[in-house]
Amino acid sequence: MPKRVDHAQRRAHIADALVRVAARDGLHAVTMRAVAAEAGMSLNLVQYYFDTKAQLVHAALQHLEQQSHQRWSARLESLADPVSARVVLEAFVDEALPVDADSHTFRLVWTSYAVLAMTDPELAEQPFVEGPNRLERQLTDILATAQAAGEIAAYLDVSAEAARLLSLSHGVGTSVLVGQRSAAQARYVMRYHLARLFNDPTPPEASDQHLTAVP
Repeated sequence: MPKRVDHAQRRAHIADALVRVAARDGLHAVTMRAVAAEAGMSLNLVQYYFDTKAQLVHAALQHLEQQSHQRWSARLESLADPVSARVVLEAFVDEALPVDADSHTFRLVWTSYAVLAMTDPELAEQPFVEGPNRLERQLTDILATAQAAGEIAAYLDVSAEAARLLSLSHGVGTSVLVGQRSAAQARYVMRYHLARLFNDPTPPEASDQHLTAVP
């Protein structure tokens, strides 16, 4: 009887191989052949699951997004109930910033894709923005819950605040990647923003040099 193949597991294995190549050599250097070698598969087998490099890269991004959401959920599950909207957003901030190997890889690959998609029509054809759109809708729902509970001001536009929070996390995360600031400094900036959003007069715990650029 032939061995049953788990196609979802194989696709995930290929996506993981692409992420390793991209994290090591840069997304611009990724080729189908390099991914096949990293995955220990033939090029034909990789092409069986992904017709083009653009499809493969997009699948890898979706794979990374799922893993990031799982880590975000795990952070929340480790906390005592009930969990407030602010705590949920603080967990999002901690996951969104490139502060460890997993989040650093996610931010690096995501940012590289965004840059390449600006000039590569094949990459731009992929539904790249749907991932950020999903996250923005999720953040909007969390903020709407906070607003209904009186945790943030009633006059705030929660959709605009969600967009600002997501955009800020992208920008601050990129500043860590390029060495402008440390992970601790970036975390302070994000927590400072959340404190202002929730009208908290108590400043967040600051790092030693929270506003000083990395030399």
